[in-house]
Amino acid sequence: MITMADELVAQKALIFGKYDTSDVIVHDGGLAKYIDLTPTNVPHSGGKHANRWFGKSKLSIVERLINNIMRTEKYTGKKMKAYKAVSEAFDIVAAKTKKNPIQVLVECLENAAPREEVTRLQFGGISVPKAVDVAPQRRLDIALRNLSVGVVSASQKNKKPIYECLADELMLAAKGDITSYSVAKKEEMERVAQSAR
Repeated sequence: MITMADELVAQKALIFGKYDTSDVIVHDGGLAKYIDLTPTNVPHSGGKHANRWFGKSKLSIVERLINNIMRTEKYTGKKMKAYKAVSEAFDIVAAKTKKNPIQVLVECLENAAPREEVTRLQFGGISVPKAVDVAPQRRLDIALRNLSVGVVSASQKNKKPIYECLADELMLAAKGDITSYSVAKKEEMERVAQSAR
């Protein structure tokens, strides 16, 4: 006899059919509003949130990672290639860390999101650098961009495939390790901003 609870468990959507997002915790309060952890079997929305204000904050964070990997020159428009790379990287992360890879991704983004950056102010004919706080949506965008650019550049002149590079980058950045490309870029941005105060 099948109960209602059994049907709900059977219908529950898991990312890549394996990973549950219900136990994922976002510790950074600023980013929590913009990291979408809505469960979906296949992270592919077909751009239904495009051209809407804050539409990308309604996209699954895994789909945003896939889309950012696609933005680089080698994977432009190759969604299935990027999708498989992220799926295989998540399998490696789950095997090595014994944690939910979506939780590792969230921790990685929290550690790679810069809090300050530099903008240029014009005073007469002089351009002066000024440190400014970064909006939460931009923090997440910068973290995703640095993560994907670092992964693709690490896999280019290397024998390791992109999914192994992505798994390594996710695990290093989740620990806050400075050898991670995305965390190093964040530290560099904050250091430049501190000198421009």
